[in-house]
Amino acid sequence: MTVRVLTGITTTGTPHLGNYVGAIRPAIAASRRSDVESFLFMADYHALVKCDDPARVEESRLALAATWLAAGLDPERVVFYRQSDIPEIPELNWLLTCVTPKGMMNRAHAYKAAVDANAGGEPDDGINMGLFCYPMLMAADILMFNAHQVPVGKDQVQHIEMARDIAQRFNHLFGRGQALFTLPDAVTDAQMQLLPGLDGRKMSKSYDNTIPLFEGGAKGLASAIARVVTDSKLPGEPKDPDTSHLVTLFDAFATPQERAAFRAELRAGLAWGEAKKRLHDAIERELAPMRAKYEAFMARPELIEEQLLIGARKARAIAGPFLQALREAVGLRRFQARAATAAAAPRAAGTAALATFKQYREADGQFYFKLVGAGDTLLLQSAAFAQGRDAGAWVGRFRKEGAAALAGAPVTLAADEATVRTELDRFLEVE
Repeated sequence: MTVRVLTGITTTGTPHLGNYVGAIRPAIAASRRSDVESFLFMADYHALVKCDDPARVEESRLALAATWLAAGLDPERVVFYRQSDIPEIPELNWLLTCVTPKGMMNRAHAYKAAVDANAGGEPDDGINMGLFCYPMLMAADILMFNAHQVPVGKDQVQHIEMARDIAQRFNHLFGRGQALFTLPDAVTDAQMQLLPGLDGRKMSKSYDNTIPLFEGGAKGLASAIARVVTDSKLPGEPKDPDTSHLVTLFDAFATPQERAAFRAELRAGLAWGEAKKRLHDAIERELAPMRAKYEAFMARPELIEEQLLIGARKARAIAGPFLQALREAVGLRRFQARAATAAAAPRAAGTAALATFKQYREADGQFYFKLVGAGDTLLLQSAAFAQGRDAGAWVGRFRKEGAAALAGAPVTLAADEATVRTELDRFLEVE
């Protein structure tokens, strides 16, 4: 079974080491597996929640895209896109908003933290609706492509749980027995939950404690590492590697053998200055080849734009038909179909019965649909689909477009083409 994995990073600043270790590196590694279908995107709508500086947002988008490509992302193997290039996402966001209880958003960690920061004053002072509804847009990002897995840090697990709850409610209200949305699972790395920053807290632009990924080159990296907080033990004094943030950073770039040796040397009295040099060398060993590629991409932004537009077309080829199926599920259907149904009602008794679409799941776990006519005669048979929603989307297209939907459709005709076309076009007349 192919697993669909989705990863996004907010574009509010220059990519740092935490972004690379926590999201970019594992996402690229996963994208190279034959059993993984990767969706990687820049969450630039999310950036607007906290940043009102257009120049910063734009520069961050460029730097982040260049980072993905320099780090080894192969656009041919993945769907690589900007969130803002997919208009179906904000529309889905609204559909989800209309089925989500406000109380769920009240419980979101980011919102509660912002309210707590206003203790003693107006609870919602300085809190915009973007922050309040942040988990909703994140749910739309995930559910738009029905991701099976979403790699996140432990601070984001709640948002994945909310996306599952929202998807279940939507399926219950509008699915009519069919799961429109896949329920996503949060995937966390037990060893690399959150990379610590200079002060030991989560590495974050919000805390201004980041180690730059490429900005400033090797000197910038060395300067940041020199500011990593350590204890006051002198050279020669034993140090506890289990309580050192420096060791956690080293582990992210070292081999198992190097990790064991580093811990042993610290216990034997290795000076913090030498330990920081070892950390710099381990990180630089991995980043130096990427840095040259990053600088080349930053000098040719048009090459990045080309890749992102290709990715957007791939993403919208999936999002467009799926959103149309969701629109129909909630009742946002074309008036023409309803009017035609009403007009045809008086003569229904003298009209031959319509052919019928049947959707089903076989023992192989795959989903199918077929079109059958009078006497259960098979007219059209679909190929296999991994998800029921994909089969449903094609049925929706045939009902809406008639025989025109045959072009490129994953189906096999079981009757002569003229008969099948006639039966399909009848849906346009009476449905």
